[in-house]
Amino acid sequence: MVAPEDALPGRPTPILDPIPVHEVLGLPLDEVPEGAEVAYFALGCYWGEERMFWQTPGVLNTAVGFAGGFTPNPTYAESCTGKTGHTETVQVVFDPKRVSYDDLLELFWENHDPTQLNRQGNDNGTQYRSALFPVDDTQREAAERSLASFQQRLADQGFGTITTEISQDRPFYYADREHQQYLHKNPGGYCPNHATGVKCGPDA
Repeated sequence: MVAPEDALPGRPTPILDPIPVHEVLGLPLDEVPEGAEVAYFALGCYWGEERMFWQTPGVLNTAVGFAGGFTPNPTYAESCTGKTGHTETVQVVFDPKRVSYDDLLELFWENHDPTQLNRQGNDNGTQYRSALFPVDDTQREAAERSLASFQQRLADQGFGTITTEISQDRPFYYADREHQQYLHKNPGGYCPNHATGVKCGPDA
């Protein structure tokens, strides 16, 4: 991980300006409807992960960007250097009456390999690390409980230690328009799946 003093300087203005409308769900990317909640997940390349979330019933809005690092308003090219400290992250806006944060955590754990440090498959670097960015103490406690539970499931199947970072109060920066809903605009685009095959739900 790059040290804060060695991170790229970034810029004071957002990369994504103006905020566009979601190509699939039809809302401005920063819109949070009344009664909805927001969560942030990092589980490798954000193109495929965003599509997974926007296809989930109860999810109202999604966007991709960067979190967990030091560089304000980084570009995609800057994130690829590993010198921003950020990891590729999906912002998920959801209706808690239809899908819970715990439900989304299950999707998170089951759709990547959280035991891989600073990579997912052939995607190498801190920009692909596994991370959760809770927005409040309730989400943080849920994330920590789910990590402990899934760690036991993984261990029972012969996997190693979860490396997922859980960090609260880390700002999220939108990626540029090209990367938003990338697989809707590029249906044949790169979309790796690094799931372990281990389930974490109550029926697993």
